[in-house]
Amino acid sequence: MENCDWLVNAAGERQPFRYPVADPPDIPYRLYRFLSEVEDIIIAERDDRRRLEAICPRVRRLLDSSPWLQAYHLQPPRDRGWSVLKLYEEPDFKLTVQMVAWLPGRTSPIHNHGAWGIVALIDGEEKNRLWRRSDPKGDRIELVEECVLEPGEIIGFEPDAIHNVEALGDEPTVSFNLYGITDYKARFEFDPEKQTAKRF
Repeated sequence: MENCDWLVNAAGERQPFRYPVADPPDIPYRLYRFLSEVEDIIIAERDDRRRLEAICPRVRRLLDSSPWLQAYHLQPPRDRGWSVLKLYEEPDFKLTVQMVAWLPGRTSPIHNHGAWGIVALIDGEEKNRLWRRSDPKGDRIELVEECVLEPGEIIGFEPDAIHNVEALGDEPTVSFNLYGITDYKARFEFDPEKQTAKRF
């Protein structure tokens, strides 16, 4: 039996990433062990795609071993529509680890992250719209596809992957998000109508 997660590249292509289902661990797979293993991968592996392929199974193992994450988030305020709860923060640590919640119907701007990232849906439904630059010398983008993530699904993004999310259904959408070091000079918010991009 296999798990199937998704990896998205800069061209907006969503590619399946399959790996064997791991046996249940003999000891709990705790957050500290997960962070240590992910840090080892980051140090050893320079290629972002291979990093994502190595980290995704560990994200799934953490979620399978950590039922406390199911309810560990902040209720989003109505005016903003989303909330972020940091799970771990340490100076000079190479990771951002957080729980993100969106109120139903709220939509993010179209953006890239300027970092590799992994999103694992915990609760609710989240529509991802995947985009790509249609003009390598400009800021024009085009929609590639839409996909809906359901609880238990994981999607990884290369640093130049462009997307936006919409929370579907009647309940908040909750996800576990993990990001590498952000290159803020390469992180943008896109406007497909004006064909512009600005720092995000």
